[in-house]
Amino acid sequence: MATMVEARNLTKSYGNFLAIENVNFEVKKGEIVGFLGPNGAGKTTTMRIVTGFLPPSSGSALVAGFDLVDQSIQARSHIGYLPETVPLYTDMTVEDYLSFMGSIRGMKQKTIKARVDYVIDACRLGDYMYSHIGKLSKGYRQRVGIAQAVLHEPDVLVLDEPTIGIDPIQIVETRQLIRDLAGSHTVILSTHILPEVSMLCNRVLIINQGQIVAEDTPRDLADKLQGVERLEVEVVGPKVEVMEALQKIRGVIDVTCVTAGNTDRNIFRIRARRGLDLRPTASKTIISNGWSLLNLQLMGMSLEEIFLKLTTEEASV
Repeated sequence: MATMVEARNLTKSYGNFLAIENVNFEVKKGEIVGFLGPNGAGKTTTMRIVTGFLPPSSGSALVAGFDLVDQSIQARSHIGYLPETVPLYTDMTVEDYLSFMGSIRGMKQKTIKARVDYVIDACRLGDYMYSHIGKLSKGYRQRVGIAQAVLHEPDVLVLDEPTIGIDPIQIVETRQLIRDLAGSHTVILSTHILPEVSMLCNRVLIINQGQIVAEDTPRDLADKLQGVERLEVEVVGPKVEVMEALQKIRGVIDVTCVTAGNTDRNIFRIRARRGLDLRPTASKTIISNGWSLLNLQLMGMSLEEIFLKLTTEEASV
């Protein structure tokens, strides 16, 4: 699979301050990659370099094989960019704005007309194509921003906080739009909404203190970091006796009951030695004691847990 975005030892310094140092990653054709990091970690700096807005102090960034410094025009022609604050001309209609964006990108007039019609349809802007942008809601302005980003058929889409500040219905619609676009574009998605990354992205890049600290699928990151197997069971039976029986299972590290109050219907979370599948033994233990097993499922680390583990000083990476 072709590499569409490549960062090679990217470093950016502002005087004595290193914003990023030796950042390396690749994004393949057709991937949706989530780019995550706490404030001040170097995420915005990296995205500005990758979109051609900022030159690196050293290292290089390539888009579609073109160097963003030495072959800037060629590289940027392959990029569609949605910044967090979309620079829209609010006194223009949606159609006029998109046509204008096509013209300043050097697109031919015939192509502009066809592409404007296409992106208006793809971004579901048909009812608002003659509306002034200043009268649109934040969600529809976001759609106009996405429409201008894909107007010139770029290979790579860089989306910075595409759903921030819009209502829940528009969030769902924007996420679906991103999924639809991913079929013909490589997408780099920066967001603080971690569940959004889990829902949309094939792979995650996490940056902290100017360096990439993790790069993998959310599931594989969880397997590497949690170090133990986790199981959740819901049981009808006496709380203390159930907990004692589960703790006696070979390989169990600890058992916690997460149900509040005094009840015989409880949820227990079990941590066991890594690589040990407790499901057969746990279910046998519960049933052989005459208790009812209502639910049993393996638990992985959430993306929030992964993110905190990798970006807090207290955690050992």
